[in-house]
Amino acid sequence: MTTVQSTHSTELAEFPIDAKGEILQIEELNASGPGAEELDFIANFDEVKKRKMYRKIDIRLVPMLAALYLFSYIDRANIGNAKIEGMTTDLKMSGTQYNIALSVFFVPYVFFEMPANAILHRYFGNRPSWWIGGLTLCWGTIMALHGAVHSFGALLAVRLALGIPEAGFFPAAVLICSNWYPRHMLQVRIALFYSASALAGAFSGLLAFAIAKMDGVGGIEGWRYIFILEGCATVALGFLVPFVLLDTVSTSKFLDSDEKKYLTLVQKAQDASATGDKDVHTGIDWKTVRSVVTDWQLYVQAIIYWSNTVPNYALKFTLPTIIKAMGFTSSNAQLLTIPPYILGCMSAFGSALLSDRFKRRMPFIVGAQTLVVIAFCIMAPLAPRIKANIGPCYFAICLACLGFYPINPGGNAWTANNLAGPAKRAMGMAYMICIGNIGGLIGSYIYIEKEAPSYPTGYGCSIAFPLAGIIAAVSLEFALIRINKKRSRLSEEEVRAKYTPQELADMGDRSPLYRYTL
Repeated sequence: MTTVQSTHSTELAEFPIDAKGEILQIEELNASGPGAEELDFIANFDEVKKRKMYRKIDIRLVPMLAALYLFSYIDRANIGNAKIEGMTTDLKMSGTQYNIALSVFFVPYVFFEMPANAILHRYFGNRPSWWIGGLTLCWGTIMALHGAVHSFGALLAVRLALGIPEAGFFPAAVLICSNWYPRHMLQVRIALFYSASALAGAFSGLLAFAIAKMDGVGGIEGWRYIFILEGCATVALGFLVPFVLLDTVSTSKFLDSDEKKYLTLVQKAQDASATGDKDVHTGIDWKTVRSVVTDWQLYVQAIIYWSNTVPNYALKFTLPTIIKAMGFTSSNAQLLTIPPYILGCMSAFGSALLSDRFKRRMPFIVGAQTLVVIAFCIMAPLAPRIKANIGPCYFAICLACLGFYPINPGGNAWTANNLAGPAKRAMGMAYMICIGNIGGLIGSYIYIEKEAPSYPTGYGCSIAFPLAGIIAAVSLEFALIRINKKRSRLSEEEVRAKYTPQELADMGDRSPLYRYTL
């Protein structure tokens, strides 16, 4: 390998794709990649100016994404709060009808994620704020309509419709972050807005506690107000998005020309690292789709995703009911859902800081998955006598939330780091999240009403899926290490003698020049 000059050492730390996840040998890019002057510009960009630049980006991007994710999670999960305020009784629901109402949300949610990112990439690439703003307006309106349903069938219709616009948001948010930040800074930013999903659980309980006090006002039930008021708040946020959310580096007005040049070159250097060619494929076509659906690592990442989504969604939809089964009133049950989610928010951010600092994903993902396994191993045997074991059961719920929320930011950052080129990154992220969110569909059914309060199916699945995730994460790391070592046996000269620059570009992250991050 070419020796890296000391003048580039500071900047090279931003491109961790060798076998140890430490540095990218930028000098190994061929002449058609970033030139010597451009590489020198990247390496010698003022550190103080760079920190100020990323601080400006953080202030303008992360809070809005966090607010949007907070509202989206509240809107999909507040049905659990509405349930204990009388929704199922008023709509004459019984048996597994509540589980069905939960699950139908995920049907369009799963199927529309990949097409949504394709639409974003092709038609809204320069104005993602308009796309996300439109999605927000749609799902806020549909959420408000939840308050007007008077039958189980109508509830199914609005839940089904809600999944369509919500499907496009999270993949788009991860994609936007990957276009603004280098790889080693990505997980913290994803965690910052993803931790809003933990705060959503806390806010949802607090809002439901307050809104339920309106029961009977204007002859409207309290659970309807939960949907109506929270939906209207989302609509108001949607109108703000096009004016607040960042679009692209080239169209930004708060960056000077040097900052724009730096960010553009950093992204080019990362994409070129996969292929040795700066002209990476940027359009979405069937070749891109085929490269995504045949990429084995995305399916392993989906299993890691399930280790969170199955037990997490299941608990989020059922937690108010579980706490109420401890003997608390509906109002107190709403309030007691808050502390576990606050802990989850803190753990997501703390884990992301450590993961980005050490430039490793797997240990922090597996550590979180282990906490989830321990939590439900505590909960399962105590649940049949939950009123006599309030302390340890509540502790187990808090421990589970500590484990849930670091998993997906780690998995999403790991996936984004290992997909080369903007087109594959857009499609690949959406595809992995699409498969991963099938976990929400599964999680909707594991807590069965007739099994309360022991919930053997719920707690059993909440142990099994994180165990599968641990196996998947460890296996993925070993596989990536092995691939990196195999590719390192070939010199750059041997690779270029065997393949043309265009062939290397078409291979993307399967190029022999590419090194996966760990």
